[in-house]
Amino acid sequence: MSRTTVTLQTSHEDIPAPDDSATNGATFEIVAREDFSDVTFLLEFRHPQMARAARPGQFVIVLLHEHSERIPLTIADFDRDRGTVTLVIQAVGKTTREMQQDCRVGNRLFGVVGPMGVPSHIGKVRKVVCVGGGLGVAPVFPQARAFKKNGAYVIGVVGFRSEDLVFWRDKFESVCDEFILCTDDGSAGIKGRVTDGIEMAIENHNDIDEVVAIGPPIMMKFSAETTRPHNIRTTVSLNPIMVDGTGMCGGCRVTVDGQQKFACVDGPDFDGHKVDFDNLMNRLARFTDEEKRAVKKWSEHCHQAAPQTQTGDQG
Repeated sequence: MSRTTVTLQTSHEDIPAPDDSATNGATFEIVAREDFSDVTFLLEFRHPQMARAARPGQFVIVLLHEHSERIPLTIADFDRDRGTVTLVIQAVGKTTREMQQDCRVGNRLFGVVGPMGVPSHIGKVRKVVCVGGGLGVAPVFPQARAFKKNGAYVIGVVGFRSEDLVFWRDKFESVCDEFILCTDDGSAGIKGRVTDGIEMAIENHNDIDEVVAIGPPIMMKFSAETTRPHNIRTTVSLNPIMVDGTGMCGGCRVTVDGQQKFACVDGPDFDGHKVDFDNLMNRLARFTDEEKRAVKKWSEHCHQAAPQTQTGDQG
């Protein structure tokens, strides 16, 4: 698949003033979409109540349509004045690929539940490092902004595989006192992973109070291992398998300091030095075969249906 050109399908100026009645018993209108790459895209939807209630670190559960599975997505941004919530999504499974295909400006999400989870603790720290890897760059942005608003000196460390996958650089630079961009191939910023950026920040600052790291489990694990010898408090955001989002199904259980926790109600933020990441990654791999079959079945269905849609209205 060729790389998608980055296009914003509507401007914020085009969004009417928030109307609380718009979300009473209704579906949720998509007011903006932006494609960062061939698999990563942004959706901004209208939900005034949720926008007012949202806090950094929280997530929502989304249903694309009536028969869709429920998928947890961390809130990447929110605007209380416009009454909108922003999600950044990676099309890797059946439902996220379906969302990438079907979610366009003017369309509606069938259901959105949230904000859920315990908001991140934005304390009165003097100096903090906010780390995002890949898709985790998006949800760490609200935290960086909140720390900056609270008076902290904010160091942003973000990592991507290559320059063509980089997004939101300007947003981070607007809230960070220092910004370290890392790419695996060295095509932008420094060549290396976010752990190299963390080590650079630690080398230049001996008074870091906290590191917040969000990204793939393996990235969060090694971020925590990087800070452990320096005894720097490290917070990670866990997004394991979730179904109901209320702690009833038990699908999102994680082991923290030897105890069972539920990411949806006890988290998603936890002490990275106490999380059993190996157990978490094993649990995340449990349904790999089922996910592959679901993607294959959906892809075949779309391929079979394609000739019928070519002569009709194009979505």
